Amino acid sequence: MALVTWSLRWCSPVLLGLCWWCELLQGRYHTAAPEVHSLQGRWGLCNANGSLVLEGDVPGCVHSALLQQGLIEDPYYRFNDMAYRWISLDNWTYSKTFTLPTDISQWQKVNLICEGIDTVSEILLNNVTVGRTDNMFIKYSMDVTNVIKEINFIEVRLFSAVWYAAQQSEAHSAYSVPPECPPPVQKGECHGNFIRKEQCSFSWDWGPSFPSQGIWKDIRIEAYNGLRLDYLTFTPYYLSSAQQWGLQVVPYFDVVSLNPVAGSAIVRIPKLDILQTFTIELQPGESSINLFTSINQSVSVEPWWPNGYGNQSSYNVSVTFAFEGGYRIEESAKVYFRTVELVQEPVPGSPGLSFYFKINGIPIFIKGSNWIPADSFQDRVTSGVLKRLLQSAADANMNTLRVWGGGVYEQDEFYEICDELGIMIWQDFMFACALYPTDLHFIESVRTEVTHQMRRLKSHPSIIIWSGNNENEAALAMNWFFIPRDLQSLYLQDYITLYVKNIRDIVLSEDPSRPFLTSSPTNGEESVREGWVAEDPYDPHYGDTHFYNYLSDCWDWKTFPKTRFASEYGFQSWPSFSTLEKVSSPEDWTYVSNFSSHRQHHADGNKEMLRQTALHFKLPDVSDPSLKTFADTLYLTQVMQAQCIKTETEFYRRSRSEIVDGVGHTMGALYWQLNDIWQAPSWSSIEYGGKWKMLHYMAQHFFALVLPIGFEDNGTLYIYGVSDLLVDYTCILVLRVHRWNSLENVCSRATGPFTLKAGSASPIYKELVSDLLKRCGNCTRQSCVITFYLEAEGQQFGPVNHHFLSSLKDSVGLEKPQIQVFIEPNGETYDVVLKTTAVAPFVWLDVGDIPGRFSDNGFLMTEKERIVIFYPWERTSASQLNDTLSITTLMNIY
Repeated sequence: MALVTWSLRWCSPVLLGLCWWCELLQGRYHTAAPEVHSLQGRWGLCNANGSLVLEGDVPGCVHSALLQQGLIEDPYYRFNDMAYRWISLDNWTYSKTFTLPTDISQWQKVNLICEGIDTVSEILLNNVTVGRTDNMFIKYSMDVTNVIKEINFIEVRLFSAVWYAAQQSEAHSAYSVPPECPPPVQKGECHGNFIRKEQCSFSWDWGPSFPSQGIWKDIRIEAYNGLRLDYLTFTPYYLSSAQQWGLQVVPYFDVVSLNPVAGSAIVRIPKLDILQTFTIELQPGESSINLFTSINQSVSVEPWWPNGYGNQSSYNVSVTFAFEGGYRIEESAKVYFRTVELVQEPVPGSPGLSFYFKINGIPIFIKGSNWIPADSFQDRVTSGVLKRLLQSAADANMNTLRVWGGGVYEQDEFYEICDELGIMIWQDFMFACALYPTDLHFIESVRTEVTHQMRRLKSHPSIIIWSGNNENEAALAMNWFFIPRDLQSLYLQDYITLYVKNIRDIVLSEDPSRPFLTSSPTNGEESVREGWVAEDPYDPHYGDTHFYNYLSDCWDWKTFPKTRFASEYGFQSWPSFSTLEKVSSPEDWTYVSNFSSHRQHHADGNKEMLRQTALHFKLPDVSDPSLKTFADTLYLTQVMQAQCIKTETEFYRRSRSEIVDGVGHTMGALYWQLNDIWQAPSWSSIEYGGKWKMLHYMAQHFFALVLPIGFEDNGTLYIYGVSDLLVDYTCILVLRVHRWNSLENVCSRATGPFTLKAGSASPIYKELVSDLLKRCGNCTRQSCVITFYLEAEGQQFGPVNHHFLSSLKDSVGLEKPQIQVFIEPNGETYDVVLKTTAVAPFVWLDVGDIPGRFSDNGFLMTEKERIVIFYPWERTSASQLNDTLSITTLMNIY
């Protein structure tokens, strides 16, 4: 604890001579930083019987090592996920000889630090077992003081995660813990809930089964005297009564001494004129202290804001510790100031409770998607991969991603990028779609995991909520696993033991600055009132919901729940041909091929996509073996997915400010899912490799800060104005009607000025469709389409939106357009000039494997000419783009 606290804003030469803590400022302490020896690099690698001996990189995994040595093909190629199952069923050993300075024995303590072992291992140093691991998400620190030498030999003996999980399940003989195995369509491994490992590595309905083994994070030797700083966390807080910001600084130490260690800590934030000193005392063993730094009210603090709401302001902070014996530790970091509240309170005109987030006191509509692991092999998730995916999220006007509970706690750089981009994170703990054991060892491992991950991550302003699991409250409430009634209380007690008595208790202790939910979906405080598992966790009057419906018409907004917060919803599509081509061969290139069936891990998924598409579009003959038919079908699934999620997301956004029949005030829309783990059909809006699907381009529009949204109810067209802005705007709505067979609009109408209220959604236009059609030259539903946009101060304000009056398969007058293309360099980007001879729905520009994105794509083209910008991610040229560019429209496939 901090014994004495005071602030120092200046220090005269006289004081410097008198104050013992000023010796620290004059540099009279030597550093106590540990001596660190990295063990990253090349290691030896062999399987259990020694038939395979090779080298592999650390960090890395066995699959990557085998691939790099040419011993296997790309694991993602064709059916290799099944062909290479043997790799995960074998045991593997990493080994390395390394040399340390001769004086290593002079340090008081020497640790082997393993930031991430995947997953079950015995670790030997100089033929002595120094530790065992069975949790992928724990940082292990092993005391090797009495084992370490000048020349050392280390072995990490990995045991098959598949066999380990099966053994743990068998040993849990008192009662079963379902599910035993994933559905057969997923082609996965069993008992993934018995091992603290990336759950989806045993397979999922969008991903393969690759239960990897390896050393997936840093591994090193650390030698130190006196003490070592393990974690240093920063938590901002705001005292409303005093209208004053503060910062809680919490260092966590490993103290080698048998007696308490006294010293001081100095916290500096130069930009905020902070120089504050604390007298501290550390207890032997694991020790932490709370340092509360107050910021003068006269100093202006710029808060951190989500994407679209303001700047992501940060401040450089340094913390210097000095201890008796001359030990000194210096650390520096960035700190951000922001508050977060999850508001659950009565809603006028509705039963239940609200569910929305306030950031810095401002209600924020949560817009974004769900994040899954970007690869089955984490060593392939590079800085470039993360930056491209996260920048793509920000570019689509997203402000939030939910890090889903069946993957991994992401690497530090993921959260750092989110901090910089203003992408808020709903952070699940890594439990998903399963029940879990609660034996003592499992619970102790989880407690260590949660504590480590919170201390590692809680300084990031991007994280706005912790959630205990994905869908496990719903699994119990809806009895997904057919548990007999007389045993249900047993599993309920296990649920409470794991998520409430352990994870929740740790979260409240480690980080009271953020809200915590036991599950997603959940009824929040109502679930708590009902004993942590609500009778109906999907109740739209409370909490968040997950909703999937592949049978009903997705163009019918009445099929969607008017929920408080939609944290999962979606529809599948296939990736583009250029993405699939890399992992397939010509015999695979039909929608009904063995490859297409094998790659689909969701039961009836391929049929569901065709059924949904056929409601509004003409389908090609999917059994036709031609490449064009295959590519056309892939295109149509993307059209369907984009239009479905557009309709559903716009329904949630326009439900922001209204209560209808007791439901509404929707304040969040996170569709499933942002990214892909491999090249396959899925719910993603970005393909494996980073290429944007049509959905992601549409997300730019339906997540725009300002948006007009059109829909029909009982033959009446309504248009709502939606604004996420913090100020009101005076606007007009411009509505135009086009015949499908003409580039000239049939008629247009502009409303009178109205006030688009900040942070709201409200009706701004209403007209009977029959009246509109008569007014516009006797248009019919089949022959015309409506477009509309907002204007403010004489300029277009937000994107142009559209409303289809009928299914496009029933449209009359649509012609096959002839589109000319001219590509011109413009600095580091390229202008793509399009000229069309006819109205063109869902214009799709594709440059194959050239990395980059367009400013817009998949759009309805009603004008004769449009300029689209291409943003290359790597160097290219206008001639390369010209040679590669293909254009598809709806009429090109009929």
